[in-house]
Amino acid sequence: MPPTIHVRSLRCMFVHALLLLADDGWWDGHMSGGWWIVMMIGMVLFWVLVIVLVVWLIRGGADIFGSRTQERGEPRLDALQILERRLAEGDITVEEYRERRSVLREQSDPAG
Repeated sequence: MPPTIHVRSLRCMFVHALLLLADDGWWDGHMSGGWWIVMMIGMVLFWVLVIVLVVWLIRGGADIFGSRTQERGEPRLDALQILERRLAEGDITVEEYRERRSVLREQSDPAG
């Protein structure tokens, strides 16, 4: 059975590696040596997270501006269903319904 490496030991190895990389002493009370590498990695990760968050918000990850007109899980209505609903609500007359339905059927079947 191969030896297993526990998460705790991996974490300890990572911390020790960072400390060895970054710790070469202090110079006049300021960071010197490898600590700038740790700071740079942290800053890069921070900005990557900010950019990912902004892209997610712009692409519609969250509806903070109320831009979605349809709730998730609600079935999308096609043009004929909308036309039938408008007739049922009294928005259009039966004549208008028949005209628009014939136009919709012609558009859906251009060959015939």
